[in-house]
Amino acid sequence: MTWRRRLAYAAMGTAALLALLLTVVTIQAWPALGQAADGARRARMERSPQWQDGHFDNPQPLRNDTWGSIASMFSASPDVSPAQGALPSVTLDGSAFGAPPATGLRVTWFGHSTSLVELDGQRILIDPVWSERASPLSWIGPRRWYAPPLALTELPAVDAVAISHDHYDHLDHRTLLAMKDWDTSFIVPLGVGAHLVGWGIPESRIIELDWWERARVGALEVVCTPARHASGRTGIDKDATLWAGFAFLGPKHRVYYSGDTGLFPAMKDIGERLGPFDLTMIEVGQYHSAWPDWHIGPEQAITAHQWVRGRVLLPVHWGLFTLALHGWTEPIERVLAAGEATGVSVIVPKPGERVEPGAPSSLERWWPSLPWNTAAQDPIVSTQLD
Repeated sequence: MTWRRRLAYAAMGTAALLALLLTVVTIQAWPALGQAADGARRARMERSPQWQDGHFDNPQPLRNDTWGSIASMFSASPDVSPAQGALPSVTLDGSAFGAPPATGLRVTWFGHSTSLVELDGQRILIDPVWSERASPLSWIGPRRWYAPPLALTELPAVDAVAISHDHYDHLDHRTLLAMKDWDTSFIVPLGVGAHLVGWGIPESRIIELDWWERARVGALEVVCTPARHASGRTGIDKDATLWAGFAFLGPKHRVYYSGDTGLFPAMKDIGERLGPFDLTMIEVGQYHSAWPDWHIGPEQAITAHQWVRGRVLLPVHWGLFTLALHGWTEPIERVLAAGEATGVSVIVPKPGERVEPGAPSSLERWWPSLPWNTAAQDPIVSTQLD
């Protein structure tokens, strides 16, 4: 056998192994990828003002600095994730929710964007992620830094589950499978319901909303609010479903959740039409100056809080996964500095800690003191704000 033939056999063998590996990975990931909308669901999506040229779009397009993104890979913080044991959390069981909040409004932050909001007698679970990884695969992808503070089976009954968009750190296949028989409503932006149906959640329990549309949950009115972001789970389905935030409007209290977003002018409309809010939960982490329209960053989170007319800010989208290259404590250090400079009240619970914005405790710096870049060193400034 000649060396050329041996080389050809080796190349074919390598290709076959790679094809086999790709097949196995695809089979493992396939259920979590979700499914595309069709029929009446697709037709409704295409009638949305946000639907343009076969996909959803932002009024202010997302701008990216590709070379800046590549260069950032060589300047990552040495502290992108916490050292072992450096991040405390509060361990809960179901008995912790036996008594209603004294003030009528309580939030339990579970890390990243997962929160339980108890508002005027109703419970809303936001962007629930209980899996080990934010990924379609159980063995690769961003891994959580600590176990969930509360077992999913210990969670009290909720009146609705609200999901902001279909990225893996917000829409978790394994968590939704565990919820498919729950007696609750699932409130999602347009198109996301197709994933839920594919995972066994009854169509009758799914409420899909376009921006500014509303749904009733007990005593609450839930409004799907605009956001500036993107969607997709496969790499070839970019912006095939809508992304959003939510306003939860009760008889006595109002809460705003930004979802993933850059800063955008319509946040002022949210404040004028739906505010003021007793609490805002606005993302502050997983940002970079090369893509400032995707994630708002700490200082602009303060601006957004002011635009939507918030009273107390609870920062989210930090403290659980490594999804960007900044130090893991940097988002909270920067948002606290910006809040102090502008007089904005910021509360920072430990993961699993229950807080009542109407009766906040004094700030406890439960995270370690680590080096971090200031706003002057690494500004995050969204584009097209005029």
